[in-house]
Amino acid sequence: MHDITANLHMSEKKETEMDIANTLLDATTRSEIIEILLSKLRENYVFPNAAEEMEESMRRRLSGGEYNDITTGEAFAETLTVHLQEISKDKHLQVFYSSAQEPAKKDVATPSETYRNSLWLLKNYGFEKVERLPGNIGYLDFRAFYPVELAGEVAIAALNFLANTTALIIDLRKNHGGEPALVALMCSYFFDSEPVHLNSIYWRASNRTQQFWTLPYVPGRRYLNKPVYVLTSHETFSGAEEFTYNLKSLKRATIIGEITGGGAHPGDIYTINAHFTIFIPTGRAINPITGSNWEGTGVIPDIEVLQEEALKVAHVMALKKVLEDIGDMPTQAQEFFVQELQETLARLERANHEA
Repeated sequence: MHDITANLHMSEKKETEMDIANTLLDATTRSEIIEILLSKLRENYVFPNAAEEMEESMRRRLSGGEYNDITTGEAFAETLTVHLQEISKDKHLQVFYSSAQEPAKKDVATPSETYRNSLWLLKNYGFEKVERLPGNIGYLDFRAFYPVELAGEVAIAALNFLANTTALIIDLRKNHGGEPALVALMCSYFFDSEPVHLNSIYWRASNRTQQFWTLPYVPGRRYLNKPVYVLTSHETFSGAEEFTYNLKSLKRATIIGEITGGGAHPGDIYTINAHFTIFIPTGRAINPITGSNWEGTGVIPDIEVLQEEALKVAHVMALKKVLEDIGDMPTQAQEFFVQELQETLARLERANHEA
């Protein structure tokens, strides 16, 4: 299980959880939670040295009485998260509290098949909108990279719908991440059949590096030799950042919007007790071109604008690029299309001027 399962599991649980008052925590319970938390960090966190630093810091805080006045689960989880991130600078590393007691479960918390098949399906596996914008510009708004075995058919259908557009805008402003396999599938449509190394992930548990490449075959047509624009915001996170970072590093897309959230470490949710869980990064991304990743820094856009302006900026850029590529001598078939492009561009620029 990686971050899409964990993040969506926690967010959906918060949405549906009963409003039960926080159970008061005593000193013994707080100590037990911290001991189990530190044990799981030592065993699983991708950077063992950082795990030791977090343990030393948290034990000092515990012995110094810093947690004595925290008696609610929600406040305790928030405080522990802040203290862990102060040392690690790792935005994936989080402690969660659930007021509703859950039955005993395996060490790694996993959502049920019913959860996947109902909630994720009803969200259309994150694909919010697929559209042909004026000027034959494709637009894809999707919110999560769900497991490829579930979301793959929807992704393929969306990209095939967009195949006849002359430029493409991919909106990741509300995308919080997901599975690297779906990232690889979608990236594959923007490169030819010769496999391209997109990203690698080092996993601590197995001491191995897993590589992710574009696929030699994809269903339908690839989106080649046409401009691609990716929209970002400060909410764009994790797997969505990988998709953006991949295309930026390979110079296959223009990134427009805000600096992204800065989370590059996949992992799992581990159970502490019936009310507390912790997301622990167990791997780290390594880009084959930069040798680094976006952890802590985020992905820097090529054109930095407020997220609210990103779509308008991208649409205007796409129209201008298509007109530039057509040039002064359009074919007979392109003449009507040029008129649509020019009228759309004039309308957008007039609206921007009046705003």
